[in-house]
Amino acid sequence: MHAVMDRLDDLPKPALIALVVIGFIVFWPVGLALLVYMIWSGRMFCGRHGRYGRWYNPEEREAVREEWRARREEWRAWKRRMRGARNSSGNVAFDEYREETLRKLDEEQREFRDYLDRLRSAKDRAEFDQFMNERRNRPPAPPSPSEPPPPPAA
Repeated sequence: MHAVMDRLDDLPKPALIALVVIGFIVFWPVGLALLVYMIWSGRMFCGRHGRYGRWYNPEEREAVREEWRARREEWRAWKRRMRGARNSSGNVAFDEYREETLRKLDEEQREFRDYLDRLRSAKDRAEFDQFMNERRNRPPAPPSPSEPPPPPAA
């Protein structure tokens, strides 16, 4: 399987696209498999892993990857610093007060949502009960002309 992938990697992008089209014409699962492979390997878009463009040279490609990794790590470190700065004020007493206040607010919000749910449920129940009462108290519909009248009760 790796030998097939290595051979596919050696083909130029136009040949791979032609191979995908032929694969769809001959037997569609083969074309679909080739298309998925091209997208998964990154050869489909912008020559990122292809033979053309600035990443043709393997050393340049590795340098770009290292630069990308360094930027990603720098971004992650910045996010960690921001998260840590946001969570702590430097004053332990204030941090405890803030945490307690936030916990109380969350609890009040939860209680209010429960109250609204109960209120909606009671309103729905009252509307349903009113509908059922009206339905029960409604006079029976007059028989239609096509129906025979019911037999008299003895």
